[in-house]
Amino acid sequence: MPTTNEADGWPDTPGDTALTIHVPEADPLVRTGSRAHVTVLYPFLPVSRITPDTEAALRALLTAIPPFTCTFSEVRRWPGVLYLHPSPADPFRTLTKSVRERWPEAVPYRGVFGDEGLDPHLTLASGEGTDTLPTTTFTHALPLHAKIRSVRLIITDGPGTGWRDAADYPLTGPC
Repeated sequence: MPTTNEADGWPDTPGDTALTIHVPEADPLVRTGSRAHVTVLYPFLPVSRITPDTEAALRALLTAIPPFTCTFSEVRRWPGVLYLHPSPADPFRTLTKSVRERWPEAVPYRGVFGDEGLDPHLTLASGEGTDTLPTTTFTHALPLHAKIRSVRLIITDGPGTGWRDAADYPLTGPC
């Protein structure tokens, strides 16, 4: 179950990177201070390891994967987290698995939730007060349909600095 305390491998450290999928259709619903996204792999590699060769390998891997469509119609909870579950979830799992096969040292969520990490999800709210936040706050806008066309590499300079886009990798494989 998600937690966000330093003893469990958090917070973000300067130079952390992640691979995420922005879901602009859900931006108006998100109350975390970040864009609506599904995480493919966090953390990915430290920014110092993102070389032109790394980027070329990542681009080759991701462009072999076809774009896909998903629907977010179900609000779920973990303690302290309210999120949307994507359907189907398997294309997100495939993306994570493909990246992990190429870079096995990139363990999802620093191993806090085991070797496989968390199920694919789009966080709507987290932290104090989330456990009592009514799901109806979000269900009025559902279902959301999203065409997933790319994966973004994002970077942080550390706690409290937010994340910035570094690169966008299109999914262009055959359907």
